[in-house]
Amino acid sequence: MSFSKILPLMLAAAPLGLAAPALAQAPAGPGAGVTTQLPRGAAPSHYAIQVTPDAANLKFSGKATIDVTVAQAMPVLVLNAADLTVSSVTLTPAKGKAVKGSAKIDADAQTVTFDFGKPVAAGTYTLAIDYAGVINTQANGLFALDYTDNAGKAKRALFTQFEAPDARRFVPSFDEPSYKATFDLSAVIPADQLAVSNMPVKGSTDAGTGRKLVTFGTSPKMSSYLLFFGLGELDRATRMAGNTEVGVITGKGNTGKAQLALDASAAILPYYNDYFGVPFPLPKLDNVAGPGQSQFFSAMENWGAIFTFERALLVDPRFTSESTRRTIYSIVAHEMAHQWFGDLVTMAWWDDLWLNEGFASWMATKVTDKLNPEWEMLLSRVGGRERAMTLDALATTHPILQKIHTVDEVNQAFDDITYEKGEAVITMLEGFAGEDAWRSGIRAYMKSHAYGNTVTDDLWKAVEGAGAKGVVGIAHDFTSQPGIPLVKVDSAQCRGGSTLLSLSQGEFSRDRKDKAPLKWNVPVMAQAIGGAQQRLILNGSAQVTLPGCGAYVINAGQTGYYRSLYPEANLRSLVKAFTKLASMDQIGLLADNFQLGLGGYQPIGLALDLVDAVPASASPAVLAEVPDYLDSAHTMLESDKAAQARVAAYASKKLSPVLAGVGYDARAGEGAQVPVLRSALVSTLGGMGDKAVVAEANRRFAALAGNPTALDGPLRNVWLRIIAENADAATWEKLRAMANGAKSDLEKSTTFALLGVAKDEALAKKALDLAMTDEPGKTTSAAIISAVGSEHSMLAVDYVLAHRQQYEAMIDVSARSQAIARLGGNSADPAMAVKLDGYATQYLTPESRKVVDRSIAAIKTRIETRARLKPALVGWFAKK
Repeated sequence: MSFSKILPLMLAAAPLGLAAPALAQAPAGPGAGVTTQLPRGAAPSHYAIQVTPDAANLKFSGKATIDVTVAQAMPVLVLNAADLTVSSVTLTPAKGKAVKGSAKIDADAQTVTFDFGKPVAAGTYTLAIDYAGVINTQANGLFALDYTDNAGKAKRALFTQFEAPDARRFVPSFDEPSYKATFDLSAVIPADQLAVSNMPVKGSTDAGTGRKLVTFGTSPKMSSYLLFFGLGELDRATRMAGNTEVGVITGKGNTGKAQLALDASAAILPYYNDYFGVPFPLPKLDNVAGPGQSQFFSAMENWGAIFTFERALLVDPRFTSESTRRTIYSIVAHEMAHQWFGDLVTMAWWDDLWLNEGFASWMATKVTDKLNPEWEMLLSRVGGRERAMTLDALATTHPILQKIHTVDEVNQAFDDITYEKGEAVITMLEGFAGEDAWRSGIRAYMKSHAYGNTVTDDLWKAVEGAGAKGVVGIAHDFTSQPGIPLVKVDSAQCRGGSTLLSLSQGEFSRDRKDKAPLKWNVPVMAQAIGGAQQRLILNGSAQVTLPGCGAYVINAGQTGYYRSLYPEANLRSLVKAFTKLASMDQIGLLADNFQLGLGGYQPIGLALDLVDAVPASASPAVLAEVPDYLDSAHTMLESDKAAQARVAAYASKKLSPVLAGVGYDARAGEGAQVPVLRSALVSTLGGMGDKAVVAEANRRFAALAGNPTALDGPLRNVWLRIIAENADAATWEKLRAMANGAKSDLEKSTTFALLGVAKDEALAKKALDLAMTDEPGKTTSAAIISAVGSEHSMLAVDYVLAHRQQYEAMIDVSARSQAIARLGGNSADPAMAVKLDGYATQYLTPESRKVVDRSIAAIKTRIETRARLKPALVGWFAKK
């Protein structure tokens, strides 16, 4: 599953908060505290499922025949079921007559108990169930997405989303990852519609009354959460990648917008086949695009039928930015990596979710960099590390490996610790093991555990077996305990042309500096600028000699998951020698030292000196990082408008010449990173009110009156956001009219969401009221409310608490409590912490309030940080 990185981080809005992806659990109520594991003793080997959807009435009927092996006598059979009703059930032994049973649904436990009047003896059986269910309007189980097609007609498509615990909303099932089975799926559907599942269509027969029975091929052995079904007025485009047919499925007339995804799939699949050493085992691999959006996820790795919301898959040249294009490529790569890590080899239980997500994130970055080297994708790993460390620096963090007991805990495990820390730790371990040994270990792991389930130690054993000795100790430290190592340089001495460093280890924290630090075996890579890199494993304290004297770095290449604390003299030297560093180290030093300043480990002025040292001639990829740091400083001073004005003036002085150099519009022959830099500059300067950029936004917006294409291009939504932020009532209504007149659902939903970013509080209230209507669309309303929360967090939180039930109907069950936490999570108001705590106390269980508690911790830390740093920030920018 992928969480889109298109959304801004809370950290970018305010210098300590949770990352934007919605990673939540359901509030108290049915299923909230479900103990997820079923009684042991029975297991499925095969499902034959036939469904008949009634899309117009949002319901469906189903028949399931499950081959079950009972290992020991059981009083009853217990399966998972949610929002289902069972009309009949029979149990037929391999040799014997069918026995009718009764079904008892436990909505709170999300189970159905089948009782056949006497214990079920050990043996093999066929369990036949007739049942019915609901079609949801948010992405849980079988769900409907309403949209307007290219001809302006209202349409409805159906899709499924089963991860983590929602296959049970589609079929009574053993809905746990370790219960792998094969699946035969068939569906009775309108004759003029296209159905898609994990496997190709095997047959289609007339079912009468304008319907047809479509039957799909038998799937490989897989977990229930990977089953997929989609249905609608859809088109499919395909090409071959070796022996596999790769395809894209979209609403009619839109497959051209999925060309990037199709090309990416065809290029990535051969690379993965080679890297993993196990060819993709299914005959086809589709990327299925659905309209709308989710507050919980962007894409899902269903085996052979990846589902992705259109906003994370389709490219529209009228407004798709270069950053979004690269995100789309990375999401395709992430979900395709899951076809091995997660689908072929699946974690035994959700404790090891990171085996799916961390590895898919790491693999996606690797293959995207290999196939598109001009994008310099490895540089993005610094940003991923920082997103993880934002959570990991607080007392409310958790280890990569965490115990999962309830549905709530499964859902909340999809966070930046699982994804981004997972990727960062894997990057570090690959660097320690060596690329060849690491790949050999992965290949052995895949071959040994294909179609099975694993725990994390199975992987470490495979990698060590491939020659990466010592990896287990490091891996255990970084996956089994939370937190961030702090590697400190206690002294540095130049002797005979070499630098002798004395290092010690502590723990970096934003809100628990008084606790005893944890210990890690930390792989350290140190280097004097221009000298050879030196490796060591730090556990406590150590000395290392670096060839050469002068400025040095102790996380050379930025592959280590730790913070690096230098003496001030070395930081001063790094400022002077900044242009001699590799781009990766430049970006890493900026991030590391800014966070050390926020955390109080060193003066914030040292970090700002590094930012100031980035020259206009730096790599565009490095220059693109600078606006975020200035925006963070600007936000931290939001209580002092005069101080904010000084930050904005400095930003204009430093960044405007860079923007003048790259221009507002693309130029022939410009470097691959220039479009990303241009977007960052325009967005940040416009957000700070730079007169020239705001004037340009107004000029282009006014030009729409005579030229409907005046804004078209990769910065369209950047310009529109600047307009929306500064909108008056008349401009706001023009944007609303643009949303309603949009040429596609993707453009419509994006423009509607912009209505929520207005700085004018009266317009923000108007946006909230609009979100409660049907005008924006069922999956867009929550995005409008989130946009209001980015500028008026208290207003948004108060509003949704006053309309809680209506609001929760707008979002996935999986995202409900996280959505409230996110609305208030970027606040620096003590009253917000109190409000979130009151909400959690009233509506959430102890298991389901963990994400709210992280937001509360972030708010409290942000308040302390701003008060402590304000004098230093004011002083630094005053001097500039």
